[in-house]
Amino acid sequence: MNDVASFGANIQKTVLEATSDALGLAILVCDKNDEIVFASRPILQFYPIPAHFLEAGTRLKDFLGAIFDSGVRSGTAPETSRRHANRDEWISEHLSHHWRERFDVVERIGRHRWINVRTRRLSSGLGIVAINDVSEQKKREEQMQIDMERVELTEGILDCLPNPICVKDRNLCYIAVNKAFCAIHGMTADAILGRSVWDLLEPDLAEKFERSDRETLESGDVHCQPEQIVQADGEDLWVVTRKFRVGDPGKYLLVTCMNDVTDLVVGYSGLDDITTGRSPLDVKDYSVFAPAQNCYDPFRSIDMQHLVEAGAIIDPYVKGKQKILLMTSAAALEINLVPQLRRWGFDACAVRNITELAAFKDACAARGIIIEALLIDGTMADALATVASWTMSPSLVIARDWKAVELRASILALCENGIGALPSAEVEGPADWDIIVPETNLAGRPMPEVEVVVAEDNEINQFVFAQILEGLGISYRIAANGEEAVKFWQQYRPNLVLMDVSMPVMNGFDATRAIRALEKNAVFQTPIIAVTAQALDIDIEQSKLAGMDDYITKPISPDMIEAVYRKFVNTKAERMTG
Repeated sequence: MNDVASFGANIQKTVLEATSDALGLAILVCDKNDEIVFASRPILQFYPIPAHFLEAGTRLKDFLGAIFDSGVRSGTAPETSRRHANRDEWISEHLSHHWRERFDVVERIGRHRWINVRTRRLSSGLGIVAINDVSEQKKREEQMQIDMERVELTEGILDCLPNPICVKDRNLCYIAVNKAFCAIHGMTADAILGRSVWDLLEPDLAEKFERSDRETLESGDVHCQPEQIVQADGEDLWVVTRKFRVGDPGKYLLVTCMNDVTDLVVGYSGLDDITTGRSPLDVKDYSVFAPAQNCYDPFRSIDMQHLVEAGAIIDPYVKGKQKILLMTSAAALEINLVPQLRRWGFDACAVRNITELAAFKDACAARGIIIEALLIDGTMADALATVASWTMSPSLVIARDWKAVELRASILALCENGIGALPSAEVEGPADWDIIVPETNLAGRPMPEVEVVVAEDNEINQFVFAQILEGLGISYRIAANGEEAVKFWQQYRPNLVLMDVSMPVMNGFDATRAIRALEKNAVFQTPIIAVTAQALDIDIEQSKLAGMDDYITKPISPDMIEAVYRKFVNTKAERMTG
């Protein structure tokens, strides 16, 4: 009998050792009698046991007992390894693992060390165990779990903040948004993420925002800009927007935080404009707030007929509203005209007779309140006497035949220039008013050759206006700039002017001022409607100051044009029904 190992056995041992080194594995091979056939030296890196337990012929039970006695066994930390542990049970359990056909487990063998143990039992009875260190992988997984928990916590905090916040990647696509930012656009986070500002805003604003985004990403300088935002629900949001660059070079992210200062800008007020006693910031110049997002579509959710009947569309908040006092004994006039004046942007209230007027005057003088204009019901017997005795501010006698556009224009002129108007020759009428501000009509004024002048420089929008007006059966002329619009107005004296506010040569504001100057002494004042790309308070205020009567926003629609025409022009019944 020859006890010397064969030459082939040495080759197999060499191959196993090379495989162990190449793969970074600790390999243990046992025969069907649970005796060690081969054990690679890297096993000692995991288990601090005497080297002779790795020699061929050692029983697997003795090998496992040595591991248990070392205190660094699977699933334990060194300081707790000997507590409440039964040696025989632990050895029996692990022997059973070795006799499974296939067994994989990741185990901790120290405070910060983890190993992956893979056991295979072959049909010949040989058992092979491969052990490798997965501590780094486990640490990464644990760190990833910690990071995920931290991200979830951060997202929860950001979603609870009232300030809109968004994060963009290097391509300026949204990769994170909080609930306040989603509320601005009236969209869910899923609908915003992955998109860019070009998908959400008008091209001119998108270009401006992208330019500031690029500058911040490239330079690292913080961008700061006061902005006015119109949210999806139509409410104004006044913010100070700051943009920051965060992250490592090559992996920069852009964080945008919009600090809500609406309460400071508009102040605090309760019912009936009674202040709560707080001290809001007194903003005298709204121009410091640049136009930003306009996510509100006024014609998406408003019933058009209700819109026409409700009166003026423009009702922005105006700092320092002009105070108008109405004197009338007619309850219907007070109930209807005072709200109409407020819709036009005035701060209005009413008194019913001379006695109340005198008391109101004394109360205002005591509190330092200035009344910009007094409106007097022309049907009252003492209307002219009141005008003669009133010296506190300019006054205007309103007669029953006043038209809506003329009334508003006269009040504005009265407040700005102190020029009013006398009542018509026939001021007598019923004691009560059936209609406060009658619908505009063109009685006594011949139908013009051109009913509507459109001032629009964009050729596509010109085509859209033409198609809509032709479909409504309304005659029109289209001017390519504000100067041409003024000339068309002088030539045709139309019933209505649709004025784009942004045009070459002469913009819509200047063109409106020119028309108002030309018709200063005219009996009939042409309604001028601003056409804007955005319904921002700043643009609306400029439109009102220029003398425009209302506004509509692009993109325009047939319902929109017909609603404006119905409101400001008394058309023939057959046109409205056909």
